[in-house]
Amino acid sequence: MLNSLKLFTIFWFAALSACSNKPLITAGTFAPPAELTPEAVIQVYGARTRGAKSALAVHTWISTKKTSDPYYTSYEVNGWRLKYGNTALVTRTGQPDRDWWGNQPELLLDIRGNKLDPIIDKIADAVERYPYKNTYQAWPGPNSNTFVAYIGKQVPELNLDLPSTAIGKDYREIDEVLGLTPSGTGVQASLWGLLGLSLGYEEGIELNFLGLNFELDIFDLAIELPGVGRIGPAAETVPADTAIKATAKDESTEQKAEQASPPGL
Repeated sequence: MLNSLKLFTIFWFAALSACSNKPLITAGTFAPPAELTPEAVIQVYGARTRGAKSALAVHTWISTKKTSDPYYTSYEVNGWRLKYGNTALVTRTGQPDRDWWGNQPELLLDIRGNKLDPIIDKIADAVERYPYKNTYQAWPGPNSNTFVAYIGKQVPELNLDLPSTAIGKDYREIDEVLGLTPSGTGVQASLWGLLGLSLGYEEGIELNFLGLNFELDIFDLAIELPGVGRIGPAAETVPADTAIKATAKDESTEQKAEQASPPGL
């Protein structure tokens, strides 16, 4: 039965691969230079996978930079690392927004500020607790998207909403069929990521069939389809200038409030 489902999915990979277009060059354009950025940064990226799978699926990873750190730390999971080592988990420093086997990255989440270090610590702790470090299966999971979704569940402050093309994000084993969505803003029922339903503020209404996701994002007036991804208004990220201005404004407001407050309050 599982082999038949795999053949069905591979058919869709092949059918849509001819329709995929080469994206613009985006590598190196999203992450601010670490050595010139004193504030903390949390970013999640996605890029199309290799081969025929690229028609439907993306590979995702998460990158962080603590306040005043002159470098980024990126976390991801991949099968070849497990094949030639004893773990699928990869921790690396350097450019976070690089391409994935020639496929250009897309910025899925961008949070910046001077009070993010505790959240970054929570992310690092969640990486260490990831339960599938020694297991990898491209379909239906656990894979790279299962990993990033797990981080989102463990750190709900991220409000992480992965795209429909992140196949494997809904992977759940039989003993944990019910739980929170990756954003932490809703509930999810999923059987090995092959059949499931999610209801959440960030996810909207999402149906998973054979790892393929169909999503109706009610609050953003958008839909997401297998292989195609999002149709409608783009999910919001925080541009560097806006984030820096917002942070400065917040700090200025806090300082004024502290100066105006009576002693002891």
